[in-house]
Amino acid sequence: MVKYIKQISIILGICLMAELLEYYISLPIAASIYGLILMLLALTTKLLPLEEVQDTADFLLSNIALLFIPPTVGMMNGVEIMKQMALPLLVICIVTTLLIMGVTGLVSQMILRKGKKEEA
Repeated sequence: MVKYIKQISIILGICLMAELLEYYISLPIAASIYGLILMLLALTTKLLPLEEVQDTADFLLSNIALLFIPPTVGMMNGVEIMKQMALPLLVICIVTTLLIMGVTGLVSQMILRKGKKEEA
């Protein structure tokens, strides 16, 4: 039980740091993005070993569907607003999807070319 409290405290601590970054750095970036970056940096630099948060992260990921209920209910309450914004939202979704597909394809090709050069 103590292990889980420690792990959730670490995750919440990173979330708090992310909220503080959002507050003090006046950029249009959500705290959740700062939190993801902080967690990524902590894990990749081994400042935070994966084992320190893995069990709680696995639990949260296995129950992720429950975490989407409040935003979904909120969206259902704002259907009229979303109807007014349907066309801009559709355009944004299509453009960003095409952009992501293009960038992913280019990165994949670069990786494949690099792999072929190393084999030769």
